[in-house]
Amino acid sequence: MSELILVVDDEPKIARLARDYLEKNGYRVLTAGDGQSALTTARREKPDLIVLDLMLPNIDGREVCKILRRDSDVPIIMLTALAEEVDQITGLEIGADDYITKPFSPRALVARVRALLRRTRGEVKAPAIIRIGALEIDSEKYTVTFNSNPVKLTPNEFKLLFILAGRPGQTLTREQLLEDLHGAASGIDRSVDSHIKNLRKKLETASGESMIETVYGIGYRFIEK
Repeated sequence: MSELILVVDDEPKIARLARDYLEKNGYRVLTAGDGQSALTTARREKPDLIVLDLMLPNIDGREVCKILRRDSDVPIIMLTALAEEVDQITGLEIGADDYITKPFSPRALVARVRALLRRTRGEVKAPAIIRIGALEIDSEKYTVTFNSNPVKLTPNEFKLLFILAGRPGQTLTREQLLEDLHGAASGIDRSVDSHIKNLRKKLETASGESMIETVYGIGYRFIEK
């Protein structure tokens, strides 16, 4: 069965445009016009990916994203009419995996959806387990635990951890990490910083120790034990 996409936008024309192009490309699509409907639909239908507008009535996109991230790692692409970098960074910091600004090309949206689903389902599948101290990263089950307690990560956070922990002590540049995440060093460099910030916080909460070190002006490295 084809993947199910939830498109959340309070502008009917935009929702229809996104739905039509996604359906033409083989996806099943549901739409919602406000934050509460988005949460209800997401919980009931469990979509494979959500395209989420930032500016929504009732509950805005930021809050919807925060609520979803409490119990779900569903891939999220944030839609915004705001071109300022700070709004894009805010979306990434609260758990969105990617963003696209309005007005957007429907073909570009389809490409982003396809790429994010491919990254989520297809790229991290090597049957390997990385164990560093009490930390265990299982790329086959797509799980992370510390002292056998689960650590819930978004797809991008998992990918970054798998990349960094697979090369402990090695400094990886932002460009290298972007290349591994997106297939090209595209987008804004600070997107990696946002994902790392969230990942580091989750790991420190689980373990009580720092695991990822910032190499200022260059990138990041996983701290060798």
